Amino acid sequence: MAPQIKYTKIFINNSWVDSVSGKTFQTINPHDGSVNAEADVDAAVGAAKSAFHRNSEWRLMDPSERVKLLNKWADLVNRDIDYLIKLETLDNGIVVQTNQRFMSVAVNAIRYNASWADKIQGTTIPVDGEAFSYTLKQPVGVCAIIIPWNAPVLFFCSKVSAALAAGCTVVVKPAEQTPLTALALASLVAEAGIPPGVVNVVPGYGETAGAALTHHPDVAHISFTGSLQVGKIIQQAAGANNLKRVQLELGGKSPLVVMNDADLDAAVQFAALGVFTNQGQMCIAASRLFVQSGIYDEFVKRASEFAKSLVVGKPLDLKTQHGPQIDENLMNRVLGYIEKGVSEGAKLLTGGKRIGKTGYYVEPTVFSDVTDDMTIAVEEIFGPVQNILKFETFEEVIERANATNYGLAAGIFTSSVETALQFSKHIEAGIVWVNTYLHFGSQLPFGGFKDSGIGRENGPNGVEAYLELKTVIMKLSKKLQ
Repeated sequence: MAPQIKYTKIFINNSWVDSVSGKTFQTINPHDGSVNAEADVDAAVGAAKSAFHRNSEWRLMDPSERVKLLNKWADLVNRDIDYLIKLETLDNGIVVQTNQRFMSVAVNAIRYNASWADKIQGTTIPVDGEAFSYTLKQPVGVCAIIIPWNAPVLFFCSKVSAALAAGCTVVVKPAEQTPLTALALASLVAEAGIPPGVVNVVPGYGETAGAALTHHPDVAHISFTGSLQVGKIIQQAAGANNLKRVQLELGGKSPLVVMNDADLDAAVQFAALGVFTNQGQMCIAASRLFVQSGIYDEFVKRASEFAKSLVVGKPLDLKTQHGPQIDENLMNRVLGYIEKGVSEGAKLLTGGKRIGKTGYYVEPTVFSDVTDDMTIAVEEIFGPVQNILKFETFEEVIERANATNYGLAAGIFTSSVETALQFSKHIEAGIVWVNTYLHFGSQLPFGGFKDSGIGRENGPNGVEAYLELKTVIMKLSKKLQ
């Protein structure tokens, strides 16, 4: 049963307001293409600025009290988790099985970041001369949080809780495809007792609301997760008027390597999980699968069988393992990549077609005989397309795996500790999985090398990103005699 849509307005100062222009926009259900709902930056930034500066109730609050309020927010998210799962599934088509895992991580992220709020510490520094020196770590200010559509609740909870734990205030711009859960989460922020103006949510399009937010002179920090193309635009905008901190988590073309000595059953299952979870709509998708020649043929056979076994259906059905793409544009883009793979000589083993005439479903697709220069092996597809490449030696696969402008994630399956350690040392990626894939925790720093981003989220780094370091030097009058 579809959930009730409770919130469709802008959230500023813990209140629901209409847009200044009076304009609204539609959100679409990816399952069948139906309309979910019809949903200003200066006002939102102004509210966040007022909540941060002067006698800021949030910034100057006892850290232990911030811990309590953030944990209260986590309690409320957990209380409403079934509703949020259904609402997110309605908005972006993510299947309930996957959504349940993401929601659990989201709640844990709030609790983990809350635990840092009363542990932010500076240091004392021995300094030459008659002086006493120490450092302070203080919140950076008003933060723009721009979240993607593929896991909105997870990104909202993780990013916002890190900024709030540091003492910052935020303006959140959800993706135009998926504003509903961001607004629902904002209502829980108010219910938790977090003061007005600390969290504000402004739905809108990137070229309007997003651009206004990233150019705004009162925004001190921008956190963005999304495409490389938009990330570059945001980085330029961040220096247009005043210099803002920029935290970017961008695209990927992640290699997963399967050695001859790997546990084949586990490797096949995790390789499929790595590229078919959330219909391949993940920046960390294992979209370049390198399999060593000794097991290549058997692996290809099993991978094809596994893809065929996935249950495709309505996202709200608990049995469903594979749902729709987010919208018609992405569906057509994925189908275009599949056609490109066939035309360039890759062998289509299974899938490759649209499912039905309503909704945005693409069959789980497996290609073998893929070479490094094929479009499907070079460009980020963001869809359920598994590309299997063959390699001979470990040295060869390291070089080929690193031959990309991306460097977000990587993985290897092997029974050799030596091989695993050498791979982890030489691969150019921000996170490396060994004999597993998509294993997450709020304690684990996450981010990319090269064009996959700037900075790290999660772990101690997550809160640290929202802090400024201040050095204080106090002159002492004289030495003790």
